[in-house]
Amino acid sequence: MDAKHLHTLEFDRILERVAAHTSFSFGRERALATQPVTDLDEARRLLRLTGEARLLLDTKGTLSVGGARDIRPLLSRAERHAMLDAQELLDIRETLNAARTLRRSLSRMGAQVPLLAQKASLIEECAHVAAEIGRCINDRGEVVDSASAKLARIRAEVRVAHDRLLDKLNRIITSADNAPFLQEPLITQRNGRYVIPLKAEFKGRIPGLIHDQSGSGATLFIEPLATVELNNAWRELQLEEEREVRRILTELTDLVAEESPLILRTLHILADLDVIFAKAKYAEAMRATEPTLVPFAPKPARADADGTELPPHPGSRIRLLRARHPLLPPETVVPIDVVFTDRFFVLVVTGPNTGGKTVSLKTVGLMALMAQSGLHLPADEGCELTVFRNVFADIGDEQSIEQSLSTFSSHMNNIVDILRRADSQSLVLLDEIGAGTDPVEGSALARAILSHLVERRITTMATTHYSELKYYAQVTPGVENASVEFDVETLSPTFELTIGLPGRSNAFAIATRLGLDEAIVQEARSLVSPETLEADVLLGEIQVAHREAQAELQAARAAREELQHLQRSLQKQLAELEASKAAIIAQAREQMREELEAFRRELQRARRQLERGAALPDAVVQAEQIAQALESRLPPPPPPPSPEFAPGELRVGASVWVKSLKAAGEVAAIDGDRVEVSLGRFRLSLDASDLEVRAAPAQEAARAAGGDYTPAPQVGRPVKAELDLRGRRAEEVQVELERYLNDAFLTGLPWVRIIHGRGTGVLRQVVREALANHPLVVAYKSGAPEEGGDGVTIAELAKR
Repeated sequence: MDAKHLHTLEFDRILERVAAHTSFSFGRERALATQPVTDLDEARRLLRLTGEARLLLDTKGTLSVGGARDIRPLLSRAERHAMLDAQELLDIRETLNAARTLRRSLSRMGAQVPLLAQKASLIEECAHVAAEIGRCINDRGEVVDSASAKLARIRAEVRVAHDRLLDKLNRIITSADNAPFLQEPLITQRNGRYVIPLKAEFKGRIPGLIHDQSGSGATLFIEPLATVELNNAWRELQLEEEREVRRILTELTDLVAEESPLILRTLHILADLDVIFAKAKYAEAMRATEPTLVPFAPKPARADADGTELPPHPGSRIRLLRARHPLLPPETVVPIDVVFTDRFFVLVVTGPNTGGKTVSLKTVGLMALMAQSGLHLPADEGCELTVFRNVFADIGDEQSIEQSLSTFSSHMNNIVDILRRADSQSLVLLDEIGAGTDPVEGSALARAILSHLVERRITTMATTHYSELKYYAQVTPGVENASVEFDVETLSPTFELTIGLPGRSNAFAIATRLGLDEAIVQEARSLVSPETLEADVLLGEIQVAHREAQAELQAARAAREELQHLQRSLQKQLAELEASKAAIIAQAREQMREELEAFRRELQRARRQLERGAALPDAVVQAEQIAQALESRLPPPPPPPSPEFAPGELRVGASVWVKSLKAAGEVAAIDGDRVEVSLGRFRLSLDASDLEVRAAPAQEAARAAGGDYTPAPQVGRPVKAELDLRGRRAEEVQVELERYLNDAFLTGLPWVRIIHGRGTGVLRQVVREALANHPLVVAYKSGAPEEGGDGVTIAELAKR
């Protein structure tokens, strides 16, 4: 796309805001160089990448390529065999480590973020390069002794030579014979050589080489002849150490140069991921949503339902719901709805100056550019856009002083260029079309230009002050009116865009509010045709009715959302109750089975004791019969829950269950084995094998069949198999115990555990008196020691 038109729409300012969220300089550079794409599949892929990054941001809390550096200059120097220093090599290692960490993190989340994982899989870890740099250089940027055997030996010799040199110098400065000659007994360095301070008047008293003198000339810094050889030996070893360090750094530089193409590719991928993460952070900051991109669907000339002949439609789609200009303060910007229907593809916006016409124009252009750049939109969910091949904009006063062009000439130059380059898959935005010249001629030019755009099927949004264009838009098929409203009470625009209604002329009302003599206003009214005045009044009434209808629609939407939220909450509570009931039944059944197994073990032990007898005692036989009867009375295992998700046709709009995420979503698009699923405000590309199609709920299925849905009767609200009465008063216990026993019986619990504590025994007595006379209690007993002993009563309930 043309950079001039991107700049006109201030797309570069959007990129600056995205770049502010990047982590390193190369990522920032790539963010600022972002260009809208014109391929539908690529644009969808970019949006899905941003959506996956937002999903990571929600689950992990942070997104970063932390530790990465822009090491391109270092790689370039390495390729030219210019030695890199230790800190520069550390920067390369840190970048490779950051790449490795990011690749492994995204790979582990491949099911949730497949596109990000696929991009990260292209990272070349170059682990041997990072490991070798880490082996030779520590985190402080120092080449370590273990970098090579030779370096370790040299440094050991350096330390020995250094110790010998200092020992010799210490003996000199501590000698009583030399004390009168020294300025002070210390050892210092000059030009890399160890020296001692000698008083100038005693020059020559200690033989040595003069390396420096103090500013006053009173002190000479000499290297005693006795230490020259030691100093030389120490310095030679230092130089040998430096040569070995340079050799090691050169080898590391050559290693980097060998892998430079792979490292550079990794750096580019890191920059791309940095930009993707920055887009996600910017989207979160704007509370943005992911738009749906749709292909062009051209339509031939046709007649609509009321017989109006419609021109051929380019098949473009613009559906922006409560879209907010991303560069205006979010607390003051007024959201707008812009929806192009199948009836029109040219929109003419009228209204007062500073009323928001230009902002509306720029908002539409920026939304298209952002969507085609992988950026989510500051708008409500449900936005749809086609991917335009070009976006052209002629906005504002672009007068050229250098070319001596007027405002009108400047606009005409732009429009001529736009008409020459635009096609049926372009979006054209024209601000104040035909302005800057004689109103009659300018209006005629504007209508002719719009007619030309209609004939060429070019999607267009234009603003104007000309009243003639309101009538033109009203009677021309394929063209629609829109207006920004003006509040005559406050003499200020509302910035709200209304499609389908032309803007009113508020000149008389504004003049009256500002205090112009009423006689002058009335005379002006008399000069306007009665039909025009009547139409203006009627238009005002229509606008009032439209605002009232919009308010009612908003109230209805809010009520519907509240009902949907309540329905989801009730469904969740019902599911939790069903799960609790199933758990209690399973617990009771397991308890009965354990008791039965214990009883069977006792029978088997009795059998073994009597196995030598001719016949089993009647008591044992009777016990076995009882055990069989008990087993027959065991409640059957609960049937498997009706599957909430059943296999079915995978189609756009189908409700599905994402197994890897354990979440419900809706199919937005299908591409072979890849399915695009909407999860709230996110859209993910997933394998079809990861999805289960959601079956219609029983209620909906019954209604769809024309019948009535009758819910299953409730057996009883799920209760725990334990009631804690400690701390209650006696009069409270009887009421709560009665209610609890009824609920437990209705739930089907075979027994319950009532905790009353030991204390004085009053509460235990009240509980057991109530149990003794209760019709639902078969028997009761104290709990076993491990169950709480006398502080607990176990009550066996009657069977239903």
